[in-house]
Amino acid sequence: MDEVQHHEGVQRVLELGRAGNPDGLVELEELLQKPSPEIRRLAASAIGKLAADGADAERAVKLLIPVALKDRHPQVQQYAIKSLGIYGAGAAQVLRDLEDLVKTPHPKTYVCKTAGAAATRIREALAYQEEQKENRCSKCNRLVDFDEYTRSTGHFQRIYCDHCYDETCVRRRNWETKVEDKKNLKTVEGVLVQSKGEKQIAECLEANGLVYRYDDRLRIIEGFQIRPDFYIPALDVYIEYWGMDTPRYKAGMYVKQDLYMHNGKKLVSLYPKDLPELAKIITEKLQALGWRALANGESQC
Repeated sequence: MDEVQHHEGVQRVLELGRAGNPDGLVELEELLQKPSPEIRRLAASAIGKLAADGADAERAVKLLIPVALKDRHPQVQQYAIKSLGIYGAGAAQVLRDLEDLVKTPHPKTYVCKTAGAAATRIREALAYQEEQKENRCSKCNRLVDFDEYTRSTGHFQRIYCDHCYDETCVRRRNWETKVEDKKNLKTVEGVLVQSKGEKQIAECLEANGLVYRYDDRLRIIEGFQIRPDFYIPALDVYIEYWGMDTPRYKAGMYVKQDLYMHNGKKLVSLYPKDLPELAKIITEKLQALGWRALANGESQC
């Protein structure tokens, strides 16, 4: 797969994940077979996102199981396992396999941890069905049924009744629209960003051949969702550009940095003062995290 095909595949799978159309399972099945680990990982993640949009649980779980248990790339496994957990009771057939995976030594401990979390979620969903456990909306305190519970926790990791869920979706969509409207600066590669600092960082990464995702949603811990400025999949590194100096902005910055630190994420922080020597600073910080720039201008991770 050449670079153009890889880029097109990544963009398409991201579109399918965001579209909220359960019919996207058809195309995602094909994308799960691609040679690119990044495309397979994103496809597995997208299948999990479609759970809250009414995707056929039986079909989705059938697609995810071989990827979760046998994919040769650990991050692809991890995201497929996480998506199985989202399907809850619908993934009951793989519960024993996940429990076995937790007990089996694996080169990447995060695969075992994710399997444990997914198994726990499936068991909880099964218990919910059996006991008809009472759950209440975190906003209005109304009792929610199992479908409402699955839908809301799948999207927001919080319990909402359908009414409050819809209100939250509208508010989130309006906020995201405002964010997208601020992206009016285009990099050399055609990526739209919000500020001159982000443009300089993006073009520095592009010049060094580093594939990145910009302003993509990432759930760090239960109940918190953040949008990293940049993510470099090849290095599993996040880059944040802290471009403001107000008290409120700094308070949010410290919270976000704390989330990265406590969840073992590799973070590169950049500030306006770094921009005059950005290439040198980015090179030094990324090299410390495993990246090597070759003399001919190419890069190797």
